Amino acid sequence: MTLRIATRRSPLALWQAEHVRALLQQRHPGLAVTLVPMTTSGDRQVEGTLLGGKGWFVKELEEAMLENRADLAVHSMKDVPARQPAGLALAAFLPGEDPRDAFVCNRHKSLRELPAGARVGTSSLRRQSQLRAERPDLQVSELRGNVGTRLSRLDEGKFDAVLLACAGLARLGQGARITEPLAVERFVPAIGQGVIGIECREDDARTRELVGALNDAVSATRLAAERAMNAKLGGSCTVPVAGHAVIKGGRVKLTGLVAAPDGSRLVKESAEAPAADAAALGATLAEGLLKAGADAILRAIGVAV
Repeated sequence: MTLRIATRRSPLALWQAEHVRALLQQRHPGLAVTLVPMTTSGDRQVEGTLLGGKGWFVKELEEAMLENRADLAVHSMKDVPARQPAGLALAAFLPGEDPRDAFVCNRHKSLRELPAGARVGTSSLRRQSQLRAERPDLQVSELRGNVGTRLSRLDEGKFDAVLLACAGLARLGQGARITEPLAVERFVPAIGQGVIGIECREDDARTRELVGALNDAVSATRLAAERAMNAKLGGSCTVPVAGHAVIKGGRVKLTGLVAAPDGSRLVKESAEAPAADAAALGATLAEGLLKAGADAILRAIGVAV
């Protein structure tokens, strides 16, 4: 049997796919695993903000599985919309890595030290809104492309600083570029940030069994809470919704945030429950956020809740 992994062509996506291939072959000796590199809509649109759609970085990979051109796909979970297409299932989550956002700058040691008017690049509406809320005196500009491209734009002097994910930098051997990790209490991460997820066809029992052997229970619980909250809020990677769950002592604490894109308003709530009730906790916290004003923010940007 040969498993075919659909993956984006970016260096980080290929690293993640190779990592999953190695884990599968380690767990199942003799298993043949090949990569099927693809280019997604999000990869092709290198300028401007990704708006008006969901699944920019996963759609083509999911189509490949549904058309039996691939057996599974490897995703950064922060790129995966809250709701999946019919016929597909998330079969496993790997152990989570550093969920924090990274402030990367060549001349200043922290975000607070950046001078007024400094230009900061990020592709994420979630990061942009929280950055504008904390530092309204900065110029926040759209910066898209893979990690290497974004670092190059910084090094060329086109930006004074950039915001990236700590996990992605570490996976690419670029951890030394992190100037300041931003605490999750200060900058709430994207849903699933730092977690690699594996998706396959729902009716493919053999692949689900092979992949399921890699599943990490802590990550699964964390994602159950975060994604349930995100689903209730109509979230995707193009909506300024953030959420992060921490599992400790059999309980899960979830923090959620909905932000106005211009940073003028942030609605933030936290709650906790037994780990077994992670998904219910996510839905309950989403209701609390909506009642606290998130509904108005989401409706203003065209998200139906």
